[in-house]
Amino acid sequence: MILAWYVVRFHIGPFFFGTLTVMFLFLMQFLMNNLDRLLGKGLETTVILQVIALSLSWMVVLAVPMGVLFSTLMAFGGMSAAHEITIVKASGGSLVRMMLPVILFGFLAFYGMYRFNDDVLPDSNHRFKILMQDIQKKKPTFAVESGQFSTQLDGYTILSRSVDSTTGALKGVTIYDNLRQNQSNVVSADTGEIKFNSDFTKLIVVLNNGEIHQFFRNNSKEFRKISFSKHQLTIDAHDFAFSRSDDKVFSRGDREMRIQDMQAVVDVADSNRRSLDSLITSGIFKHLSPNQPPDTILSDTSVPVKLSRSEALERAVNRISIFRSSIESQCYQLSDYNSQIRKYSVEIDKKYSIPFACFVFVFIGCPLGIMSKRGNFGIGAAISLGVYVIYWASLIGGEKLADRNMLSPALGMWMGNIVLGSIGILLTYRMNNESFFGNFPKLTKLFATKRLPVR
Repeated sequence: MILAWYVVRFHIGPFFFGTLTVMFLFLMQFLMNNLDRLLGKGLETTVILQVIALSLSWMVVLAVPMGVLFSTLMAFGGMSAAHEITIVKASGGSLVRMMLPVILFGFLAFYGMYRFNDDVLPDSNHRFKILMQDIQKKKPTFAVESGQFSTQLDGYTILSRSVDSTTGALKGVTIYDNLRQNQSNVVSADTGEIKFNSDFTKLIVVLNNGEIHQFFRNNSKEFRKISFSKHQLTIDAHDFAFSRSDDKVFSRGDREMRIQDMQAVVDVADSNRRSLDSLITSGIFKHLSPNQPPDTILSDTSVPVKLSRSEALERAVNRISIFRSSIESQCYQLSDYNSQIRKYSVEIDKKYSIPFACFVFVFIGCPLGIMSKRGNFGIGAAISLGVYVIYWASLIGGEKLADRNMLSPALGMWMGNIVLGSIGILLTYRMNNESFFGNFPKLTKLFATKRLPVR
């Protein structure tokens, strides 16, 4: 029990450090890619913080397995550097016994991440998608710059010769109103000011001492000029106000659904596929009507009437064309059902395979940490990065191959775990027995004494 707590004490600190470090790197990448979209639209701070908080969900899924691998490497690398592994073995212990608390920790991390993947991540992804769509629909904050045309308002172009940076007052204002189909207005004023209403749905433009020139497209000879001392324009600006959409209105994609919901979609698609496949197989010759010769047709009295050769040929061509169209349509539906089954099956297996990496990385990190005989940050980070790149490449490659029906969804999603798990078990066996062959002395002697012939 003392040994177990001793190993766990070395393991917990690097785990949180590695997990938070990876999440920090993912967060920096996310902010660099999306910060201009968040800060350039006048969003409230709470909205930006909510976007960041929702994006942390998928970062946790990727960072926790990396944290397990890093902490395992650091813990056992440090103990190996201090010769504590050798001391435990000399005292009658074994590497597997030292790994038991870490294995239990990996299993608990697997279960916790599985529950997180199935309960928290789908809702977070769905809310994140809706929130980003709402942000994309919002236009940037309206602003008029001195001497430049502003076309941010649909149907309106605003020009101000001078803008007071302190009060925001406009001088030498010209507004081109092209919102109406048959009429065009040009409004010019000496001074003016622009402000939003309380809910940011309307833009209010107050102009002083100016004229309105009205042109009519249907009648080029008609022209109207209106002078004013004060004029107010109310322009629709609902796109400048940030509005939240209802999450329940939007449908969910495969990454926004729980395992139970995706399995229901797979079951329905599989049932439809089987029914359609059976229909194609059993009814492939029904359109040919084998009981009725192609050169006869039933009359109103249900008496077969002999057709001419050209009429029979035309009728046969039409029936074949109808049969071909029906088969092509059914085959397209069958292909769509198969694609849907593969797509959701891949996501279901991914819900299990990524959390299971927490368990697999324990068997990778322990022997590699002992072999490196280092407990420093640089070695642990380098090995963790290399292993994680291999795992992630296997996961992405397996997903692509499974989507293209070149691998089964289960094999595509579990290929990385199978490969790295096998390597980890082999390395653990070697470190525990100090040999690849352990208790097989004949094989050990054979490989130890075998020499290549000298020429």
